[in-house]
Amino acid sequence: MPHQQAVTIRAALPPARVGDVREVLAEAHRDGTVGELFPFGQIEGTHFARLVVVPEGPDVKGDTMPPAVVYMGEVDAPADAHLADLVRKAGAGLEKVFRYCDGYPAGASPKAQLAWLRAHCVPSAAYYVNTVGRGLQQIVREAQLREAIETFLDEHRADFSTADPTHIRAAIQEYVSGREDLAWARTPSAPPALRWRLRQAAHAVAVPLAGLVLLPFLVIAVPVWAVLLRRHERRDVPSSERPSREHERELAAYEDYVAQNPFTAIGRIKPGRFRRTTLAVILFAVDYGVRHVFKRGNLAGVKTIHFARWLFIDGKRRVIFASNYDGSLESYMDDFIDKVAWGLNAVFSNGLGYPRTRWLVLDGAKDELAFKHYLRCHQLPTQVWYSAYDDLTAHNLESNARIRAGLFGKLDPAETAAWLALI
Repeated sequence: MPHQQAVTIRAALPPARVGDVREVLAEAHRDGTVGELFPFGQIEGTHFARLVVVPEGPDVKGDTMPPAVVYMGEVDAPADAHLADLVRKAGAGLEKVFRYCDGYPAGASPKAQLAWLRAHCVPSAAYYVNTVGRGLQQIVREAQLREAIETFLDEHRADFSTADPTHIRAAIQEYVSGREDLAWARTPSAPPALRWRLRQAAHAVAVPLAGLVLLPFLVIAVPVWAVLLRRHERRDVPSSERPSREHERELAAYEDYVAQNPFTAIGRIKPGRFRRTTLAVILFAVDYGVRHVFKRGNLAGVKTIHFARWLFIDGKRRVIFASNYDGSLESYMDDFIDKVAWGLNAVFSNGLGYPRTRWLVLDGAKDELAFKHYLRCHQLPTQVWYSAYDDLTAHNLESNARIRAGLFGKLDPAETAAWLALI
């Protein structure tokens, strides 16, 4: 079973061509031709994919940061195979968008196109996966298994109306065993490759060991950092900007079509090396946490996110945050504010205009209205977005996995009743 990876391609776009690209993306969404222009569903192992236009903007020194086209995919490893398949099956659509970008080899061979995409890949500073190792094939199969079992139970509702849970489970086992297309369900899901798991284990140990080595330095550095932090926080000026009605209407045009939604936002990092360094360290810690702690469907209490990533662009002058989540944006923001406001503050308080914080993690997002205005103002329209399982929530995926795991496993009567309640 593969692990999951984030693929990000970012290419600078001449300001005069922003309208052209936005129109290509808007037309694909408007005419329902996203799947024709960008057949992500044919690209093996693609969970989610999106194309967005990042606007130009001044940095804190007044220099202009160029607009860009950004492609993001959440895919089963290896990422390089995804890029190659992307060129083979969506090369024409990609060319229709990226041909406006600086240095794009228009009309080039697939090999040259692939080399250009590789050269414009951007690494994530932190990357969250809801459940590490749950590949696309597993998700699709487990959804089919649940549907097959539900259909079987519906067809035999009268027979099972008075049966005990153990008898019903035995009947389901017999039914599944008799279907060749469900033979895979008789075995547990496989973990990711051993080599990858060994690398993860090494990373999990190496980072704390490095922290122990640096402990004498940190004992001195952290108090100094805390003093500097409070100085910066006292000088911070929160933004009073509110999202315009036009901006909100444009965002809403690309939201709430299915069970999930995409979120894409960009922000400028506050001026000075202190804030850039602080954010880099915080995201390093976030990446460690989501790789080794929050990797089983629970991001510090938030259970509705499928994937999320943070990445620097423009020489670490701007940062992009992108996620795929269940439900509406309002419920998504409320979930974060209620359960992990401190985490929001630790990351986003390094962004220009964020609501005022204390000691990095206090206040900030607790000013609910100011925080929501801040996010909405920095949110980008996700004009092209794809989900391989847009009718399944993160809760559905977990339930389906538990149904598969408990189908032939050893369960006592109480566990069997609980298992049946999942269906």
